[in-house]
Amino acid sequence: MKNPEYQAELYKNFYIKTERTFTRLRKYAWLFLFVAPLGAWWFPEIGLLIIPLMLTLTIMAFFNGKYWCGNICPHGSLFDGVILSISKNRAIPGFLKNRWFAAVIFTWFMVMLGIRLVKVMSLWGETSFPAKLGYIFTMNYTVVTIIGLLMAIFITPRSWCSFCPMGTMEKLSYKLGKLTKFNTKTDRKVSVAHEEMCHKCGKCSRVCPAQLTPYLEFDENGQFSNENCIRCETCVNNCPAKILSVRNAEGAKSERQNIDLEGYREKVRTDAEITEITDLTDDTRRFTFKLLRDRMKFKGGQFILLKIHKDPEMFRAYSIAGYTEDGTEFNVIVKKAPNGFGTGIIFDAFRVGDVIEVEGPLGDEIVIKNGDNKLLFIAGGIGITPFIPLVDEALRDETIESVKLVHGVNFKKDFIHQEQFEKMTTDDERFQYYPVAASCETWNGEKGFVTDVIDKLNIDNSHKVLMCGPPPMIDASLNVLQIKHVDRENIYYESA
Repeated sequence: MKNPEYQAELYKNFYIKTERTFTRLRKYAWLFLFVAPLGAWWFPEIGLLIIPLMLTLTIMAFFNGKYWCGNICPHGSLFDGVILSISKNRAIPGFLKNRWFAAVIFTWFMVMLGIRLVKVMSLWGETSFPAKLGYIFTMNYTVVTIIGLLMAIFITPRSWCSFCPMGTMEKLSYKLGKLTKFNTKTDRKVSVAHEEMCHKCGKCSRVCPAQLTPYLEFDENGQFSNENCIRCETCVNNCPAKILSVRNAEGAKSERQNIDLEGYREKVRTDAEITEITDLTDDTRRFTFKLLRDRMKFKGGQFILLKIHKDPEMFRAYSIAGYTEDGTEFNVIVKKAPNGFGTGIIFDAFRVGDVIEVEGPLGDEIVIKNGDNKLLFIAGGIGITPFIPLVDEALRDETIESVKLVHGVNFKKDFIHQEQFEKMTTDDERFQYYPVAASCETWNGEKGFVTDVIDKLNIDNSHKVLMCGPPPMIDASLNVLQIKHVDRENIYYESA
């Protein structure tokens, strides 16, 4: 990069606060803390409950790593379900994630626990023994709660988990399970359908409570084998490409063998120079790139990956909004998201003349296939970008009978390529363009949502439907299309 500001935005708005409590247990397990340690200060015998708790998490770890941490742990429930909203959510300091630091803390913890246990064992058989023993575990659990709570507020919710002695004990138990191979079928890890389909956007890392980097660490079987993974599935639920799941090795291998990589086989990774940047609206720009070495075989509806950061390597996926027939140039349209990490870098750091690493073209979800002769395109907001080349591509094909494009936005200013689409309706009678705005008094055209327009269209199951837009628009459109008797197998979409 020629622009020295390219690296400056690395951790600005990097880590994202997102839902982490997907079950009742994960949401309310923190209530156990009212029993131990809080209640145990009045009734020390309650602290004895921590002994089976420690045994349980150790046994569970033998079969499935740090599953307890991400799904059952009362402290984790407190940090993720209660404290996350007020946490600074900063990067965990490197030394806290150092394995030697964790080893020192674990050793200190076990030595102190051992010393206290030796002392209390002298009371064996006396009536005060259960209370004294419970007090030891209550005191340790209280320290964990206080330190973990402070770190959760002022650093990030799962800071303590980086070196938690119980977490270290889990990892030791897990290593034994792997060594004996007794956990082969029970060890369920985050798995990618196929790494070729990964956008390398880093979203899995940005939402990870432990601040790990799954997208950079998939093994040869497409599994994330980092022993610090707490199996919470936050990355799975937030993956933009919806290609992550939690499976054992056999399940991951089976899925991998059945994946259709059409649309990913001809991708090229190369460098491209930014030759033009055009402002389309106050928050939307078109970036034009010229490939410096290789050529690409573009198809309308595909997307491209733009490298936005070097270390850690991170890309952003954007629909191809236009390309040259010789495969040497393409452009993308980027809408700046409020506090957006990726779009912030692109808007603030990308300049004409910069050389950017790109990868593509990719995707087969919303491309025109042989035999599609009646097409309905549905776009929401910036989701219009893939349809710019798609409409042009469709109208060049004389076998296609009709092309309908519905584009919904909130305000008139959000329409992109409107004049060109309107001209195309005049030039080719096969093309109909339906712009609709939801909340704009100055807009004189159709008002409402894309679903209002779809409901009025004369369409049936002979149409192939391609959609791109926000998930609520896609869900609502699917419902209307079902009423219009368009089979699900004739509908293809991707989120924008």
